[in-house]
Amino acid sequence: MRVLVVEDEERIRSDVAAHLEAVGYVTRGVGDGETAWFLGDTEDFDAVVLDIGLPKVDGLTVLRRWRDNGRDMPVLILTARGSWSERVEGIDAGADDYLIKPFRMEELIARVRALIRRAAGKSSPVLAAHGISLDTRRARVSVQGVVVPLSPLEYRLLSYLMHHRGRVVSRAELVEHIYHADVEPDSNALEVLVGRVRRKVGTQVVETRRGHGYLVPSEET
Repeated sequence: MRVLVVEDEERIRSDVAAHLEAVGYVTRGVGDGETAWFLGDTEDFDAVVLDIGLPKVDGLTVLRRWRDNGRDMPVLILTARGSWSERVEGIDAGADDYLIKPFRMEELIARVRALIRRAAGKSSPVLAAHGISLDTRRARVSVQGVVVPLSPLEYRLLSYLMHHRGRVVSRAELVEHIYHADVEPDSNALEVLVGRVRRKVGTQVVETRRGHGYLVPSEET
């Protein structure tokens, strides 16, 4: 899962990104509204953490531009000001959730996790299919009740496919959402990664659709 962190205070931006990375997300951090608008308008993110008080272009303007252009990724607004009128303005601009500074990092992570789940049409923090349980709160996977250790990259792959269960996910989409932006995987790296995940959770869980991508099928398929 890929999260854009937009915050002009470098310490906060780095802290948020580090905590999100620690629980299994891939992050991209930027410090101004102009860059944030461009990235959010040209790249795909599973969620955005967006500060309001940004240089160059303020956060609400960035958000309005995204929504006007049809960008529908979930957005969590950060602000040092907590008046009800500002919260209403942010929600009317297209925000999905609101968090007031200072905040606990655990709450921010929980809110991001919930936003991504809801955007994928999932209500429970535990995603289940074909005997696999993926606990998004603990970044933990179990098969038939037995915990299976996965590397961070293996977890990101399975998590993305489980969030989008029933949909064929292209190779390009997977690469964009599970690898860091500065990583260019080898041509067969994704296939090797899928093979490792299959060996750990079961060969029937992740299907290959030749020429299209990968799929964790719905229970009824």
